[in-house]
Amino acid sequence: MTDRDVLRRLLDRHGTTFAEDAGIRLTDEPAPLWQLLVLTLLLSARIRSDVAVAATRELLDAGWRTPQRMQDSPRRSRVAALGRAGYRRYDERTATRLGELADAVLDRYAGDLRRLRDGADGTRGVEEELQGFGGIGPAGAAIFCREVQGVWPGLAPYVDDLAARGAERLGLPSDADALAGLLDRDDLPRLVAACVRAARDAAVADAAADGDTDEG
Repeated sequence: MTDRDVLRRLLDRHGTTFAEDAGIRLTDEPAPLWQLLVLTLLLSARIRSDVAVAATRELLDAGWRTPQRMQDSPRRSRVAALGRAGYRRYDERTATRLGELADAVLDRYAGDLRRLRDGADGTRGVEEELQGFGGIGPAGAAIFCREVQGVWPGLAPYVDDLAARGAERLGLPSDADALAGLLDRDDLPRLVAACVRAARDAAVADAAADGDTDEG
């Protein structure tokens, strides 16, 4: 079994980014970058990733696709949207944090997270700026950077400790440059997302290794 065989099977089954799962068409523009930040906040709570993804979809479907629209939304409506997605354990606190997140992005960056990137001192600076938002810690900053590296190539290759553990479980290189060298850079966010899934679930690695593609 070669690395490329593992990669092909892995990407076919698990190579969807979390942003794609949430219905975000990620580009280097203010609105989708904001949407990724919302997803990052929701994924940062101790809650299943599929619930956080579903909650992000609910918020976007409600029309809160920019920080200004989120800021203008009634808090009770945010609570209701989170509840519809099953994000009930943290719905009250997260509804408040979503409003605070919108306020911060508008106040600090005029609604444009490209200003965060441009004003940061490299990758570490981006991580530190992201951790300045309430509810986003080191793990959340890593989530954002893993996903955004496809449109912020200055961050690539970005492979955090969780993704590196997944790569090791898959029998792939855990070094960022070596892992990125296995495929086109455009596919790196997909590979890193798959490695994260492998780190969380050994069955992902087993399926990639043995060629099992059944969803059940």
